[in-house]
Amino acid sequence: MLAYALRRLAYGFLVVLGVLGLLFVLFFVYATPVDMARRAVGEKASPDVLAHWIHVHGYDRPKLEQLRDHYRKMLTFDFGRSDADDVPIARRLRDGAGPSLSFTVPAFAIELLLGVGLALFVAYFRDTYIDRTGVIIAVLSMSVSILLFIIAGQYLFGKVLNWFPISGFDPDRALLPRFIAMPVLIFALAGLGGDIRFYRTVFVEETSRDYVRTARAKGCGDGRVMVRHVLRNSLIPILTNIVTAIPFLFTGSLLIESFFGIPGLGAVTVEAVQGNDFSTLRVMVYIDALLFIVFQIVTDFTYTLADPRVRLE
Repeated sequence: MLAYALRRLAYGFLVVLGVLGLLFVLFFVYATPVDMARRAVGEKASPDVLAHWIHVHGYDRPKLEQLRDHYRKMLTFDFGRSDADDVPIARRLRDGAGPSLSFTVPAFAIELLLGVGLALFVAYFRDTYIDRTGVIIAVLSMSVSILLFIIAGQYLFGKVLNWFPISGFDPDRALLPRFIAMPVLIFALAGLGGDIRFYRTVFVEETSRDYVRTARAKGCGDGRVMVRHVLRNSLIPILTNIVTAIPFLFTGSLLIESFFGIPGLGAVTVEAVQGNDFSTLRVMVYIDALLFIVFQIVTDFTYTLADPRVRLE
């Protein structure tokens, strides 16, 4: 297993280097310093203002020097300062991680429990009207844009029923649940249809295995077979779905944070795009890619926990 771990880490490191190279091409080669300066200070800015902005942010240095500093700073997590307001980017990451995780983690937990539970329920009644109705509702839910969930939730729970604030955020523990309740609900419901559809397919496929027929032949009831056998042997695809979704919990949700005024990492990304903050945007793309690569590696090792028969070689 140690050899496999070292090999996967080496492959992951090479992928990170490739991602950094692509980022350099996009932000330093394809986008010229003059284009970035004009987007930052305005299209009608004088050449002197453009030249000053380019010099202050170091975009006038030789490309090889910029490439060297780009790799060195990213690999050592020295993200520098924002192009827009000169605030340290690392501080923005620290300040934004908490608000993002405050609603993505509970929403993901609710979505996972409901998704697995409801998928197991409809799979138990496979090929019946309950199964078909559940699949239709799941597909319809998948077809609805998250924007509709946000607008409907704000109108119904915020304006009509007045249960929760339409937008805003307060880190105080006494007030935080009131502000994140609606984002949590919407985040969970928006992804629930896809989860039910995916998990239901996995469970139905498992019910056709030989071990399921053997368990039934021994007298096990359908409920016990679904929970103790089908669910347990479906953990690998479930774990794959869970672990690959974890990186996106850290980076938040662009739309939900924008609509609800949550100062998380999703809002940081939106502000970077709107403010032409290239340095912050470059870091956010790198963080997304790095987290995804790391958790892809973690996924391989979780397989050994879900199924002892899996050997990493």
